Amino acid sequence: MSRQRYSLAGLSGSIAAWQRRTRFRWELKRLAKDTPYLIDDIGLTKEQVEEEIAKLPFWQR
Repeated sequence: MSRQRYSLAGLSGSIAAWQRRTRFRWELKRLAKDTPYLIDDIGLTKEQVEEEIAKLPFWQR
């Protein structure tokens, strides 16, 4: 039984991490579009931002 709990906890942790990364990429996309000058303030280059945005599913880009 503890193995099953561990695997469910691992799965929910993976889903939560995936959701955080997706929200971060959406926010980065919004920042790049609306206020591109803030990208430098958070310490990212334009290329790094484009790489992260490219990780969004194709239907969300």
